[in-house]
Amino acid sequence: MPRLARWILVFLLVAGIGSARLAAGQTPPPPATSTPQDPAPAQAAPQAPASQPAEDDDRVTRLVEPDFTVVNLPTTLILPRHALNFRLTHRFLGNLRQGSFTDNLSNLFGLDNGAIIGLEFRYAPIRHVQAIVYRNNLSKTIQFTGQYEAIRQGASSPVSASAIVSIEGTNNFRSGHSDDEGGGEHDHGVATGHRSPALGGIISRSFSDRLAVYAVPMWVHHVIPSPARDTFYIGVGGRARLMRTVYVVGEVSPRLNGYAPGHPAFAFGIERRAGGHMFQLNFGNSLASTYGQTAQGGFPDTIYLGFNLGRKFY
Repeated sequence: MPRLARWILVFLLVAGIGSARLAAGQTPPPPATSTPQDPAPAQAAPQAPASQPAEDDDRVTRLVEPDFTVVNLPTTLILPRHALNFRLTHRFLGNLRQGSFTDNLSNLFGLDNGAIIGLEFRYAPIRHVQAIVYRNNLSKTIQFTGQYEAIRQGASSPVSASAIVSIEGTNNFRSGHSDDEGGGEHDHGVATGHRSPALGGIISRSFSDRLAVYAVPMWVHHVIPSPARDTFYIGVGGRARLMRTVYVVGEVSPRLNGYAPGHPAFAFGIERRAGGHMFQLNFGNSLASTYGQTAQGGFPDTIYLGFNLGRKFY
């Protein structure tokens, strides 16, 4: 028995050692399974899709500068290349400073007295350049304007600046006289067939997204045809954003040299932005909406109701 017991003990030891070695050979080491999986996330990172190109900044809405005019004065807002803008202007002929409130209400605050109506198309053939055509029925005036953005406010400049060159002509930009003249007694004394070139600029400064102010020096040649007179004025205006899409605006254009009858033209109003639309209700002492008409000043003791309606196509 002792001999048999010794063989059993030897067999058990050998079997135990063999089983342990077999179990150890069948169990895969942890590093072997984790090593091939670890590099996968690291290799996927460089294959991530490239970021999308940034949007053209000319197409981004400038909250503090949502329109191309204050009331009549131009702003430094620029059109993106190949974009369009349409503007409709109304200046009703009823003088709100005449008669009582009841009298003005009975005329619907001037709407029953007719209006000076204008249409404007604005197009950007290349970046930073705008071509503008505007016509109103005040002596059938047509105005052609070119505007060039020279400086944009940013890290390298505290202001924006644009240059303007313009020419306007009455009687649909034709020479001679017409028997059918628009404007009547409100034509500012401008004869038909008269042309007035203008040269000037716009300097603007924006403060955060709440306030923008403008200075518009403008020289207008041959403001009146006989005797020929020139005028130099500096329009000053501003726009303040009260709420997300609601603004108040104001402007005045004092004449510093040359022909300067009456009072400086001024206007103020309230407006609302709705997507690409801009609606403004305004009041002013003038029916003017071109550079030559603004140079002739405003009427004394007058306030006219009007509105501007703009639509961007971009």
